[in-house]
Amino acid sequence: MSKGSATVTTAAELASALADGAREIEVQGEITGSPMITLPPGTTMRGGSLHFSAKGVRLTSDNTLEDVTIVVPDQETAILNDTSVEDLGTVTLRRVTTRGQIAILAEDRLRAGHVQAEDVRVLAADVRGRYHRPHGFGVDALQGAFTLWNRQPDPAARLTAELLDISAGTAEEPVRGSGVFVGGHGDWNGKADGGTLTMIQLRTGEIHSDGGIPEGTPDLISGGVFVISGATVEELVSAGPVTTYGQNDMVLDNWGTVGTWAATAAVTSHGPSGIGFVNFGDIDTLDVQAPIVTTGKGARGFNLYDGSLRDARFESIATTGDGSMGIQISKPLGSLTVTGDVTTTGGEGLSLVKGVQITLQAVALSVKQGGSVDSLQIGGRLATAGSNVTTLEVEGQVNHCSIAGGVVATGEGSDAAHVASGGRIDLDGVQLTAEHGETLLRS
Repeated sequence: MSKGSATVTTAAELASALADGAREIEVQGEITGSPMITLPPGTTMRGGSLHFSAKGVRLTSDNTLEDVTIVVPDQETAILNDTSVEDLGTVTLRRVTTRGQIAILAEDRLRAGHVQAEDVRVLAADVRGRYHRPHGFGVDALQGAFTLWNRQPDPAARLTAELLDISAGTAEEPVRGSGVFVGGHGDWNGKADGGTLTMIQLRTGEIHSDGGIPEGTPDLISGGVFVISGATVEELVSAGPVTTYGQNDMVLDNWGTVGTWAATAAVTSHGPSGIGFVNFGDIDTLDVQAPIVTTGKGARGFNLYDGSLRDARFESIATTGDGSMGIQISKPLGSLTVTGDVTTTGGEGLSLVKGVQITLQAVALSVKQGGSVDSLQIGGRLATAGSNVTTLEVEGQVNHCSIAGGVVATGEGSDAAHVASGGRIDLDGVQLTAEHGETLLRS
């Protein structure tokens, strides 16, 4: 055995290898009984399984973890980093599985570095007790089972990353908190104002998360995939299904800047006041190629609340709870295209909006005052089944409109379309049907 490498099978051998300055450590079998370990700069550890009773493996700089499983209690951190160093160098995680959070943070002295991760799975984690949470738009956001966060207030502090095939939780055991969480520094209003995180690509695998947020909570949320203020992602691909289960659990949520966000697998919310996709930041192209389905009360399909979005495309959107809108547009949007249907089945109910629980109707498409759509194309139906709701509600403006399957309201007292006095849309050629209400009302 050379000083440059070591093979270890026990906690004592692991401690000895680290003390001797081994640069390559291979773990064979399962090691238990070790306190938290710190990998010195430039050290690589691969293979085997490490079980800790508290925190797990602390990284410094230019470290690699490969083909390793790290297990800690769910509320602890399996992989963390030493923030007393100034630069991460390049930290590499390759084929890593954990039980417990992965949290790489830029704070204290740490101001730079690159994170390269591929095929990383967090089987379980509970991050609800984390004190540090970003705040914006009236809410705090829970950290993720996988968290990469530049918390430095100085804009000169910069992290970069490429994260490929990052998964969290299972259907049987969702992670508690957010799933994958990436961000930079933001102000109290959720706007970027400090250290940044720039990512070439973020690709996520299968994600299951449940924030465990108490019913009726107005100011705390979580997300399956969450891009926070101060993060810029050139290409984001939600390649695996993303499912959330709890109160105020967003499925896909953006506060940052994204070039293209594509979702190629199902986007599903089962909790109250969840949203399939919600945008507060800036996105050029959003392309959701699989169904968005929400089943909880007040759980909506797609919301453009703030920021900017040039092009949004969806396969289909279906919501089922009271107060669960299909689509709500509150800012200017270039084009909105839905290949299939946008349907809601609920009536009126409570839903979380910017930190306040308010009453909403399960409208299929609402263009609010200040919102606009240059080009609206729906290949299927725009339909509601609830009582006393409106299928299409226009307070802003829609410049070009095509709804191939028509606008349909089947519930008692429900109307097909309402156009407010300041609203503008040309519905010529669009079939309007209201089985127990008005086809078109203008106010």
